[in-house]
Amino acid sequence: MTAEKSLAFADHDHSECSGDVLARAEKMAEEGGLRLTPVRRRTLEILLESHKALGAYDVLERLSEDGFAKQPPVAYRALEFLVEHGLAHRIRRLNAFAACMSPGQPHRPVFLICTGCDRVAEAKGTVVAEAIQEAAHLDGFQIERFNVEASGLCAKCAEAV
Repeated sequence: MTAEKSLAFADHDHSECSGDVLARAEKMAEEGGLRLTPVRRRTLEILLESHKALGAYDVLERLSEDGFAKQPPVAYRALEFLVEHGLAHRIRRLNAFAACMSPGQPHRPVFLICTGCDRVAEAKGTVVAEAIQEAAHLDGFQIERFNVEASGLCAKCAEAV
């Protein structure tokens, strides 16, 4: 598997990529019998608005602006559901969440986090993920959770320095 270029750091029609991901997520939920309730769907839409990770309280603030309850469990439950079903990822270094850009596709993403613009790219098909998977397989180890995060500067931010 070869690495694919991420859209997070590239100029692109973001409404097209976010709309595509939302459509795939809705189809995946329908086929899997998952309830994508209004608050869960809106939470996913919020995460898809940019290629940045958001904290639970950022999501909660946006949800409350949209008329949903203001209690933290509202955001946490929605985010937990999205992560559990592969529609979002938790970015541990940032204590934040980002929409999965490949819902319904088995993958082990490596996150590239720009410290300049705060964008997060989900790199798929990386040699790092493959090497970790192979090492685990050789040892008979079954990976339950996988999270690799790299911090640095995207090309635009590095150019500006």
